[in-house]
Amino acid sequence: MLRFMVRRLASTIPVLLIVSMLTFSLTNVLGGDPLLALMGEEEGRLSPEAEAIMREELGLNDPLPVQYMNWLLGAVRGDLGESIQTGQPVTEALLERLPVTIQLGMAAWVFAISLAIPLGVLAAISRNTWKDQAATAFALAGVATPSFWMGLMLILLFAVWLRWLPPSGFTHLWENPVDAAKHLVLPGVTLGVNLIGTVARQTRSAMLEVLGQDYIRTARAKGLGQRVVLTRHALRNAMLPVVTVLGLQFANLLGGTVIIEQVFAIPGVGRLTLGAVFAQDLPVVQGAVLLAALATLAGNLWADIMYTVFDPRIRVS
Repeated sequence: MLRFMVRRLASTIPVLLIVSMLTFSLTNVLGGDPLLALMGEEEGRLSPEAEAIMREELGLNDPLPVQYMNWLLGAVRGDLGESIQTGQPVTEALLERLPVTIQLGMAAWVFAISLAIPLGVLAAISRNTWKDQAATAFALAGVATPSFWMGLMLILLFAVWLRWLPPSGFTHLWENPVDAAKHLVLPGVTLGVNLIGTVARQTRSAMLEVLGQDYIRTARAKGLGQRVVLTRHALRNAMLPVVTVLGLQFANLLGGTVIIEQVFAIPGVGRLTLGAVFAQDLPVVQGAVLLAALATLAGNLWADIMYTVFDPRIRVS
């Protein structure tokens, strides 16, 4: 297992290099002049001599490949530069907000999985019945509903009308677990609804394929109960494609926090990234994209490891 993980981690290095190269190039080409973004309202007040000195100090006079190599070497050391807006190191800014985004993503993850898999199993064993149609309709509605609209409707219902939950804000779990849970309910549900639809549909499809296999009919012919057949034989084998979808959706879940954190005023990486885009804060945008790439690779690695858990026939060495 250790050798397998080392090989998988090593294989991610070329992917990270390509992502970093594309990110750095596109943000510098499309993001405008970093010096103008840095000066803000002071734009135009610098003399040509002072502007030339600042460009030299910031390394903006270097060719783009040289700027990229300097940035890449810094990223390898954990130095992603400094924010143009605040002057704070980008790595420090991301690490401050990453626990917030992780807590939000885990809340959505737990909510989605706890509903999606049972919903998909129910739809599969009740094929072509009203239960199947209702579960499929719910899954499609979850996929089709815009996250920002869902968030606003949940705030209107549970925070404004019923006053059961806070409409915005965030509290860390280690500071006040009860208050933190209250603040995570609405954004977690909003973020998880789309994932519920995707995972439920995949679970239903995988379960239908597995339930038609010979070993399932053999297990039932031996007199095994429905619950044992479903949990120990059908669901475990059906989980392989579901795990693949979950691994691919991991990065999408973190990407979805950009909208959710803005709607619910949550100080996470998504909100930081959105503010950096509007402010043309290129170092923060580049760091956030690199973090998203790492999240995607981590999701794929998790899926590869989970294959061996659900199917012992798969061996890694």
